[in-house]
Amino acid sequence: MSGKTPFRLLIIDDDVELTGLLAEYFERFGHRLTSATHAAEGRRLLRNVDPDLLILDVMLPDADGMELCRSIRRESDLPIVMLTARGDLPDRVLGLELGADDYLSKPFEPRELVARVETLMRRSRGAPRRRWTAHGGLTLDTATRRVTLDEAEVDLTTTEFELLRILMESRGRVLSRGTLLRRLRGLDADVYDRAVDMLVSRLRRKLGDDSRTPRFVKTIRGAGYQFVGVADS
Repeated sequence: MSGKTPFRLLIIDDDVELTGLLAEYFERFGHRLTSATHAAEGRRLLRNVDPDLLILDVMLPDADGMELCRSIRRESDLPIVMLTARGDLPDRVLGLELGADDYLSKPFEPRELVARVETLMRRSRGAPRRRWTAHGGLTLDTATRRVTLDEAEVDLTTTEFELLRILMESRGRVLSRGTLLRRLRGLDADVYDRAVDMLVSRLRRKLGDDSRTPRFVKTIRGAGYQFVGVADS
């Protein structure tokens, strides 16, 4: 065991050998991994197990993993890590666009999956409280993990919330796509410009922000993104 906070995890993947190996591996770090081989079974376990995080395979025997991700995201802000055997950039970008918080291509090292899971959970638990506000009626509170815009709550995924927090904390600074993805993952992983572009696009859509006349997030051509709303902690 690593001595870290134990997590309840659920994986939906029809590769029984893989899920058994991962269950044993996560147990070494003090985490409990429950598995389902089909989407229907996974849906039931989501209600019964109430996991802290979901690991979801793209290809399932009874459903499209991407569509399942989209469906779950409509109902919950549960952190989701997608697994894909194809590893194609369009698949990865689509997964992020549909609401996944991270992705990993098969084959992968179990230790990398553990690291990504623990990074996501650190972001969603126990962060010191900070409250950020911006002209335009935007407020972010790290203790309650709530974002409000004009006093109405904005429903963000874990990664969308963290992206906004990073941008607001770095107000006025231009952050490259690579910097944003490394800070979001906490890992030195492969960086894909389109992945962070999709995350920013999703965030803008939920904030009602227009890239042409931005209230909050400005694109700096060839450099990255900048939070332009005046923010105070």
